[in-house]
Amino acid sequence: MAGKKNPWGGGSGGENPPDGDQPPANEGDGSTGPRNPWLPGGEDDKRRSASIEDIFKHRGPEGPRRRGGGPRGPRLSLPERPGGKSWLPLLAGGVVAVWLFTTGVHFVQPREQGIVTWLGGKYSSTLNPGTNFSLPWPIQQVEVENVSEIRSEKIPDGNQEKLILTGDQNLVDLSYLIRWNIKDLKQFKFNLQEPEETVREAAEAAMRASVAEQELDTVLSGEGRADIEQSVRNRMQAILDAYRAGIAVQGIEIDKTDPPQQVIEAFNDVLAAQQDAERDINQARRYAQQLLARAEGDAAAFNQIYGEYRLAPEVTRRRLYYETMESVLSKTDKTIIEADGVTPYLPLPEVQRRAREAQQRAGGQ
Repeated sequence: MAGKKNPWGGGSGGENPPDGDQPPANEGDGSTGPRNPWLPGGEDDKRRSASIEDIFKHRGPEGPRRRGGGPRGPRLSLPERPGGKSWLPLLAGGVVAVWLFTTGVHFVQPREQGIVTWLGGKYSSTLNPGTNFSLPWPIQQVEVENVSEIRSEKIPDGNQEKLILTGDQNLVDLSYLIRWNIKDLKQFKFNLQEPEETVREAAEAAMRASVAEQELDTVLSGEGRADIEQSVRNRMQAILDAYRAGIAVQGIEIDKTDPPQQVIEAFNDVLAAQQDAERDINQARRYAQQLLARAEGDAAAFNQIYGEYRLAPEVTRRRLYYETMESVLSKTDKTIIEADGVTPYLPLPEVQRRAREAQQRAGGQ
């Protein structure tokens, strides 16, 4: 492309002027070279290289436009209040008021109490039911607990076996239920690390000590169950009070008392034998009572007859003889009489039997 001029100020033939040299002037346009198309027009229309400042210098009063805004981009501002004042103080005050109300005012229900702590650690005070106030979070923190709720712990969990030694060196599989509640919330929160586990350990220790005072038959039959439950409650409360646990034991309920699984069949056989023995003993006692009553009756009758005999010995003797003979002869089929001219033996029962048979035959005809 010989003979053509470069619009950017270069010479013909693709040759560039050396660094620092002024390119030759363009003929016929009255300027020192071709005008830079990125520069605005003016008197000073000299040919020179474009820079980034020149490109953005005359794009308007906003200056350079940048994506996403910037130091010179458009800024957001809150609407002004009447009178030209800012809303920012009111918004800040509202946020502070909400913070103070939500973290400084506490409504404690009738069955509840609250614990106030400094910065979540040191005890400050206890909140009773009603409306209470404290310093806002995080200066003071409040934790509310239901202190009237009756809580329960079952020992052992599920169908596990809990073997306890009785006073006569036997083992019994025993399960029971513990009912308790909070009586001092401060002690409950700050003196115990694991309250439920503490309750279980104290109950197990008290139960083992109480069962060791009873024999196996008493425990299994339920005869001493009420005494065991009361003893466990008293022992357990004493242990928890010594720990300053803030817990009140409401009751102990024994659910199951069985022999160990390994010997339950043999134990059932022993129980069956004991029941049979008790049945035989009861029958013997009943028969002995009957004999005793009969003997006492005979003794009373003899005493009565003896009293009559002392008054009239001969008459009483004869009467006893007649009564005895009547009682004996009434059970025999022979009749013996003593009379002159009469056969001493009369088969009266046989004669009576034949007479009855004859009457029956006559009636049948």
